Amino acid sequence: MTETQMDTIVEILINIGYALAIGLGAIWASGFAKKKIEQLGTKHQELDVTLMRFFGSVARYAIIVLAGIFILGRFGIETTSLAALIGAAGLAIGLALQGTLSNVAAGVMLVGFRPFKVGDYIEAGGHAGTVSAITLFTTELTTPDNVQIILPNGDVFGAPITNFSYHDTRRVDFVFGVSYSSDLKLAEDTIRACIKADARAHTDPEPLVKVSNLAGSSVDFTVRVWCDRTEYWNLKFDLTRAVKEAFDANNIDIPFPTQMVIHQNEYSPE
Repeated sequence: MTETQMDTIVEILINIGYALAIGLGAIWASGFAKKKIEQLGTKHQELDVTLMRFFGSVARYAIIVLAGIFILGRFGIETTSLAALIGAAGLAIGLALQGTLSNVAAGVMLVGFRPFKVGDYIEAGGHAGTVSAITLFTTELTTPDNVQIILPNGDVFGAPITNFSYHDTRRVDFVFGVSYSSDLKLAEDTIRACIKADARAHTDPEPLVKVSNLAGSSVDFTVRVWCDRTEYWNLKFDLTRAVKEAFDANNIDIPFPTQMVIHQNEYSPE
């Protein structure tokens, strides 16, 4: 083996070592930068956590891309000459990755317009859950029974979004039915007493208790009560039980469907 060949091999090995060092350093640096940027959202209240997580992902991918360009330059590949090739291949790549690019664009729109943030409970793309992460490509939800759902950003931004956590208060709706023989005034007073006894029920707006329907076997009361968003389900469950127990204590019947069966003997003359 000639000295020139030895020098070439040594140079290749050195370049490979540099490439590995740059690659590993880029992986570490990208993860470190992403982590530090995300921490800004938790340390400073004026910064949005969701936005910082998004910028962290952008920084991570940017560092990896720059490291890749530097590695190519280390091996003598003219990165400027790649610009024309990348531009020519851009259209084909764009068509092949149309869905992926649309998800990236949707991710940018979600972060820009911020219809929801991490921690909000939303319904989007036919699924509901608490937002756990928003990345360049996907939105991650966690359901109440702790199941992870990963939605493409295009499906989220391209459909109606219901954000249950946007407002600080929510309205709880009930329908209570009583029998036709019940004292409606007593039933209404009983429902209002149950609402008044629960400190979670807001007095402003005032609770609504009105007869709304004369059903086949019951007189229905529509009840609407406002509460803090975080108390929605607790109030709904507890107030439903409280009204049932109060109805029983005041001998107010809650009707249930009944069916009358008439037996008729067939008459046959002898």
